[in-house]
Amino acid sequence: MIRKKIWLYDTTLRDGSQREGISLSLNDKLQIVRKLDEMGIPFIEGGWPGANPKDVQFFWRLKEEPLKQAQVVAFCSTRRPHKKAAEDPMLKAILAANTHWVTIFGKSWDLHVTEGLKTSLDENIAMIQDSISYLISQQRQVIYDAEHWFDGYKANPDYALATLQGAIASGAKWLVFCDTNGGTLPHEIGQIVGEVVDKLNLDLDDPDAVQLGIHTHNDSGTAVANAIASVLEGATMVQGTINGYGERCGNANLCTLIPNLQLKLNYHCLEPEQLTQLTPNSRLISEIVNLAPDDHAPFVGRSAFAHKGGIHVSAVARNPLTYEHIVPEAIGNERRIVISDQSGLSNVLSKAQNFGIDLDKNNPKCREILQRLKTLEHEGYQFEAAEASFELLMLEALGKRKQLFEIKGFQVHSDITITEQIPYTHALATIKLVMGNEELLEVAEGNGPVSALDAALRKALVKFYPQIAGFYLTDYKVRILNSTAGTNAKTRVLVESTNGAQRWTTVGVSTNIIDASYQAVVEGLEYGINHLLQNSAIVMES
Repeated sequence: MIRKKIWLYDTTLRDGSQREGISLSLNDKLQIVRKLDEMGIPFIEGGWPGANPKDVQFFWRLKEEPLKQAQVVAFCSTRRPHKKAAEDPMLKAILAANTHWVTIFGKSWDLHVTEGLKTSLDENIAMIQDSISYLISQQRQVIYDAEHWFDGYKANPDYALATLQGAIASGAKWLVFCDTNGGTLPHEIGQIVGEVVDKLNLDLDDPDAVQLGIHTHNDSGTAVANAIASVLEGATMVQGTINGYGERCGNANLCTLIPNLQLKLNYHCLEPEQLTQLTPNSRLISEIVNLAPDDHAPFVGRSAFAHKGGIHVSAVARNPLTYEHIVPEAIGNERRIVISDQSGLSNVLSKAQNFGIDLDKNNPKCREILQRLKTLEHEGYQFEAAEASFELLMLEALGKRKQLFEIKGFQVHSDITITEQIPYTHALATIKLVMGNEELLEVAEGNGPVSALDAALRKALVKFYPQIAGFYLTDYKVRILNSTAGTNAKTRVLVESTNGAQRWTTVGVSTNIIDASYQAVVEGLEYGINHLLQNSAIVMES
């Protein structure tokens, strides 16, 4: 059976960057576009040339260093009312970007024409036709985004269809239906797309005829479902963003949409080896845009194939199909066995195997590890989010934990200075430790007590392990465990560390937040050094 081709269109660099909290530099955009190109995305929307200097530079850089296979697409609106397309500076900027493909958006909703553009319905259609015809006369291929398509069709179907007929007559290669407000539901999407195909008498099986695409927003939480509904009615282009980034509630999430289309519905989106890049690229791009990855995201989240209950773990060990809807490796993810107070021996054995530790279920150390785990979690420790600490715990129980250094004591002094009513914290940490036969005393400053303590410890250890100069903390989480105890409450601290390539998390618990932080920081460095010495990959938690 021939698998129908779906053309992926990524708009992370434009629509995705409109998400609140995202600001991409030129280098960020270039790094992302090359990853998407390597993954096999056919169309990548680079931005709106002329809207800002950064986008102009972006398109110029890609002319100097072209992509391997993807078509980079320039984006803008139709010409302004009562002007000629050939004289519109906005369209001149589009041509200057020198892309083969251009996406033009126009108004489908009569409300937007009269209230937004303040022009007539006929002039709006003329704007669509003139803009597309002009770009085609300049040897460009045009994708026409019908903005507010579904709202416009529901309000005035005859006029909405007339805008599409204008785009078709002018030579647009693709008609993309946009649910710009994100308020349409899947059953409406499917019904409307089907009606349009019939009313315009479109031959979607003819590759030379105009084709349909879909662009959905997630304001109703149905962007992915809406895109799938459109594909089932004949759309062969899906527009979306990595991780669903976008304005307001975001766009259709390509990390969810692609595997659903390819693995569940048997459409062809990417080559199998390209599909395995989905999870790593999802996480890399989240780092580039400086947003924490969603651990519970479908398909690509850390928890997407995580198993916690002992019964689940036992079943998965026998047959993964019992609790996994796809093979995680197909999209570059991996199965994780979560360790918690709900764990059984199967969790411990599976986690040991994951750590590369040889452990037999008949070994009495298994139950000792399990009991130690349950005792510590009762005290407030949490190992499902701190697998590095659990590996150290397991090695200690088996007598395999190396004593790299011994902390003799530490002191932290913190000052808060008020300058122009703004508090400024300055901390000084002193740490005393023994390394082999050598006793070390180091002092370091930081912008807070944990920062100063971490700096002092690294300062002492870097003399023996220079590679840890490349280690750094990436996250620090504090949780009060018994808030009713007031200032005597027990505190749990999770510290995430990285060597620049991998991440690992360690945990500390104490009634003293500095002590809890110290535990987590020390274990983070110990774990990193241990794996450095073993010359093995650090257990991935990213």
